[in-house]
Amino acid sequence: MPFKPPEVERCPKCSKPVYAAEERSGGGHKWHKNCFRCGLCSQSLDSHTMAEHQGGVYCKNCHGKKFGPKGYGFGGGAGALSTETGRQLGSKTGEMSNRPTEFHPDAGQ
Repeated sequence: MPFKPPEVERCPKCSKPVYAAEERSGGGHKWHKNCFRCGLCSQSLDSHTMAEHQGGVYCKNCHGKKFGPKGYGFGGGAGALSTETGRQLGSKTGEMSNRPTEFHPDAGQ
């Protein structure tokens, strides 16, 4: 019976083997320390600052901006009332939802 080394889990980002001395766990996978970074801002993550969404890992701040609730009442102070469309976070919807979609000639009377 030949020697068979134990199978080592591979990092989801770089696909290289992750050994026990260098592993970080998150999102159901084992990562290298240098690969365990936010998918948007590239901030280094740990088990307390990590949030997982559909296989991707994000810092809690970017996860809240990209996947959290949107609209009035979900922000902090005047900063919540912005015209930011989320384009830098990968949002596909470019238009603001409170803009009128058609012109009504009787609206100003």
